[in-house]
Amino acid sequence: MGILQNNKTEKDEKIIDFTLANSNNLLLIFTRNPELGKGKRRLAATVGNQAAFDIYKFLLAHTVAITKNLYAEKQVYYSEEIWNNDIWDNSKFDKKIQLGDDLGIRMANAFQEGFRNEYQKIIIIGSDMLDLSQDDIEDAFKALEKNDFVVGPAEDGGYYLLGMKKFMPELFKNKLWGTETVLQDTLADLKNETTALLETKNDVDYYEDIKDIEAFTPFLKHMTK
Repeated sequence: MGILQNNKTEKDEKIIDFTLANSNNLLLIFTRNPELGKGKRRLAATVGNQAAFDIYKFLLAHTVAITKNLYAEKQVYYSEEIWNNDIWDNSKFDKKIQLGDDLGIRMANAFQEGFRNEYQKIIIIGSDMLDLSQDDIEDAFKALEKNDFVVGPAEDGGYYLLGMKKFMPELFKNKLWGTETVLQDTLADLKNETTALLETKNDVDYYEDIKDIEAFTPFLKHMTK
């Protein structure tokens, strides 16, 4: 038992791995309904509401692009209400609403529903990670072949991905969500479990997270005037 570092699997050729084409795999995508002035408030404090809104829509489009072709069932969990005619194609993504008073309860409810529906490997991600790729998510599902849990650490002390083969309620309790202690507290809960760690990645919360990344330059032109 213990935590295994799994920075990158070898991919000499881009081939389809049909072991991933399994309806027992479930990807949960937690997203906020994109509305001007809501969400990405820490980023908006520096770049303004319009730029933060445009950046979030850009990140949503990226998340759609890296998940739509995954060989797994996919469920989008909205923060406020389900939107049927939006960027998430109804034919590729099942749509649900987040339920619970805090992030931990909402994630726990989503995982529990997935296991009740007999999914065997369940992974959750957010919708604002430019660093995340389809390969990363596929690697996470593969890591669950030999581990009961998989975690993608974020540079800010949280995590950008959490996956499991069995439900563990402790992971969703007694956490200060949105702070730098979430990752260390989560790994402490998993100290006696078989856990794979993915590559540490940068998520987008503050201006400093994006100011030197070329992909965000079109959204930040007003910052250099």
